[in-house]
Amino acid sequence: MMINLGIAPIAWTNDDMPELGKDNSFEQCISEMALAGYTGTEIGNKYPKDPKVLENYLEPRGLNVASAWFSSFLTTAPYAETKEAFIKHRDFLSAMGAKVIVVSEQGHSVQGQMETPVFDQKPVFTEEEWEKLTSGLDSLGALALEKDMKIVYHHHMGTGVQTTAEIDRLMAETDPEKVFLLFDTGHLVFSGEDPLAIFKKYQDRIFHIHFKDIREAKMQEVKEAKMSFLAGVKDGVFTIPGDGMIDFQPIWELIKASGYAGWIIVEAEQDPAKANPFIYAKKARAYINAVTGL
Repeated sequence: MMINLGIAPIAWTNDDMPELGKDNSFEQCISEMALAGYTGTEIGNKYPKDPKVLENYLEPRGLNVASAWFSSFLTTAPYAETKEAFIKHRDFLSAMGAKVIVVSEQGHSVQGQMETPVFDQKPVFTEEEWEKLTSGLDSLGALALEKDMKIVYHHHMGTGVQTTAEIDRLMAETDPEKVFLLFDTGHLVFSGEDPLAIFKKYQDRIFHIHFKDIREAKMQEVKEAKMSFLAGVKDGVFTIPGDGMIDFQPIWELIKASGYAGWIIVEAEQDPAKANPFIYAKKARAYINAVTGL
């Protein structure tokens, strides 16, 4: 298996803020992905949920499904509820040929709260919640393995697993044969973490990658003005690789040296009224090709 390059639909329509890109159709989104030179996509809220229907749209455009986000609530709801929703999600992705399932714990998350400061009010799990999270993830990982799939945990701004210390604990307290890691450049830099150090430490457990960049001035504004995660997104804190503060060359050198095989997904949620998704997708594709040769 080689490295494949995809892009997330969140640049066209934002699932957390549907007003962003509400007029951009599903067909426009996937057509522009293909025209920009990508071969994969993650799943957005406008995508058909019938695998046969979705495949009929994607196959003519040369697109495959890389993965899709799953919100777990292991810390705040009975495990049985998350399990039932996960199995449905797993089976859909399996039918689409995906090999990884993006999981992020949304118990106590503030990432979807427009007025909550993302730094000042980030949730912190109790010892009991950590136990529920790690044991629950091990169980979800076992369910994924039933379909020859892996769960990849998405460390994320505004959640209980955001910082280096929290990623370290999650990795230490979960089964390395059942729980794997999604490596997201933008969320690590936004949080103040070192993406190179995280990749070096966990390269054997990284099975999915998100490439996004950060506008440094906007990031400082989010901190100083005590903005929420969504307000920061609307203001333009995220952008495509090559358009922000992150140097992707050393990151790519680590990825290449590690023997990574799988998807690299461009995921740069912006307001499409300010950042034309097709134009930015093409710019990202050209930049990644210049850096990586992909």
